[in-house]
Amino acid sequence: MKNSIDELAEYVRDFQTAPALDAMPRRTLADKGINGPTSAHVIEEIHTPLNLAYVTFTTGTSAFQNIAGVTREEIPARVEASRRALNMAGLKKGDTLLVSYPPLVNVFSKAGLEEFGVKWFFPEVSSRDAVLLSLAKERPTAVIGESSFLRSCLEGAKKLGIADELPQNLIIIAAGTPLDEALQETARTAIRGRVHDLYGCQEFGWLTLDGIPLRDDISLIEAEGGSDLIVGGLPTGDRFPLSDTGHSCNPDGKILTYRRKRTVPETEVTVLETVAAASETVERLCRTILRIKARIVHVDPGLVTGAERTVLSLKPIKREQPAYIINLKEKTILFDALLQSQLAYQKQSKTDPAWLKSR
Repeated sequence: MKNSIDELAEYVRDFQTAPALDAMPRRTLADKGINGPTSAHVIEEIHTPLNLAYVTFTTGTSAFQNIAGVTREEIPARVEASRRALNMAGLKKGDTLLVSYPPLVNVFSKAGLEEFGVKWFFPEVSSRDAVLLSLAKERPTAVIGESSFLRSCLEGAKKLGIADELPQNLIIIAAGTPLDEALQETARTAIRGRVHDLYGCQEFGWLTLDGIPLRDDISLIEAEGGSDLIVGGLPTGDRFPLSDTGHSCNPDGKILTYRRKRTVPETEVTVLETVAAASETVERLCRTILRIKARIVHVDPGLVTGAERTVLSLKPIKREQPAYIINLKEKTILFDALLQSQLAYQKQSKTDPAWLKSR
């Protein structure tokens, strides 16, 4: 005769709706398209919230590497920016792309590369020699990586006498750090390569190619020494000079991304009007943005809810100058996507009984 503990064990085993560990959905490096080698990371399994498309990390070029969350509602704009970047760089469907640093795929998102139709792969190990070997043996259409590293690769090929064995007219996409301008001459003389300067970040995706915006919601706020680049109403934290003579990779590009400076002081964002019906939703969103995008966003005490559009005020912290107002729908696409993410999350029932914080 079964006792109460036996009955409880049977119930847990056969009738519970919550999954056991081996039944939980899994998102692997391959699922994210970043299953390549890197000596800068360890592979760690984590519990990722269901409301995020994936998590990634900033590159750490200006600070300690921080986690960044990417919501599903952001993906369409990232995919479109990736399509524009690849198309402007001269790639087409079926071309192959060597990715020297696997986490760069997260900036495209796997979906962006798949929808464009490019095939990407990684070197066998994370090293200069392995990249050269992949170029020589696999002969990709393009390679993407940090510019000084790629310059070192090509200089190494010349010293080793194997530059002629590499694909000529290779499309070289410099990304991850400001462009090393010496790469252009090295690429031209070594393999007649064409260099493109791709700027973006893990938090927001790709933003410009050769000084040309890749998203419709990019704004430029004039500041000392250049212009602050804003995406979807949120500051990137980067400032660039603008030039009428053009970017070194494309005379039509006006944003000199290879002369990047960090904005000091940081820009603070305040929400003045929202399409949301409740101010509590916007307050939650602002906390979310701070946590997954590391951007400071406040809610104005006089917030207007149920508005026709989002209205944001951007003002440098501790600096006396007028606020910059963004009130066009096409310039708040990213902020509005994050708001939709917050609304979707609030509609989801919390199906894990162990995670309920109140009864």
